[in-house]
Amino acid sequence: MLAIIGGTGLTNLASLEITRREVVRTPYGEPSGHLTFGRIGAAEMIFLARHGYAHTLPPHEVNYRANIWALAKAGATRIIAVNAVGGIATNMGPGVLAVPDQIIDYTHGRKQTFFEGDEPVTHVDFTFPFCARARELVLVAAEATTQTVFDGGVLGVMNGPRLETRAEILRLGRDGCTMVGMTSMPEATLAREKKLSYATLALSMNHAAGLGTSSEGIKLADADTVLAAGMEKVRLIIAKAVAMHADLPDSERGLA
Repeated sequence: MLAIIGGTGLTNLASLEITRREVVRTPYGEPSGHLTFGRIGAAEMIFLARHGYAHTLPPHEVNYRANIWALAKAGATRIIAVNAVGGIATNMGPGVLAVPDQIIDYTHGRKQTFFEGDEPVTHVDFTFPFCARARELVLVAAEATTQTVFDGGVLGVMNGPRLETRAEILRLGRDGCTMVGMTSMPEATLAREKKLSYATLALSMNHAAGLGTSSEGIKLADADTVLAAGMEKVRLIIAKAVAMHADLPDSERGLA
């Protein structure tokens, strides 16, 4: 089954016909909220709001392990995560959508793995942090809905909840990051540990600190306006991706 993790600006899907809600208890504590099961058309899916349904959880306090564990237990085999980001590359201005293919993790203090305690030491290959099949699903869904989405990019993940300094953004740019966010790690690596197919659909809500229209500071009101408009495009892509995923053979619904 396909699961959607909604980030900032996406705490619900208007086109989702809700069939039930389920509170899942996990060995890692409480997830961000209940899992919402439903259909878009005839296609079944699961939805979870990463920051809680009232958007009360900041990035560093999200229980990523509980979220991923709950989705896996509920039967999810693929996750499309939606992330609001700041644009670093010149082609990642406000309102631009992208499906990144790489991550650089700058976070700290977050529970990064399921393999601890009595679990045997396990290393997972993270050379390509996003599932190729999941990325392709998002890109094809975007094309089918006539939405322009960039294929590829490097997502730098910062701890938050504060936004970055100009110097930090310049450093990220030198490191090769094309966008910056706060929530893709450890979400992506935990999904890999659970053998879940995972990809991110990123929406740039502003130029990153010190760049472009944010050269003198980030105008949060303007960013919120961009976010609201961009999430309407995201909803169209997600609805199409849900329908397309339901038509895939079982062999193509998991990790590539």
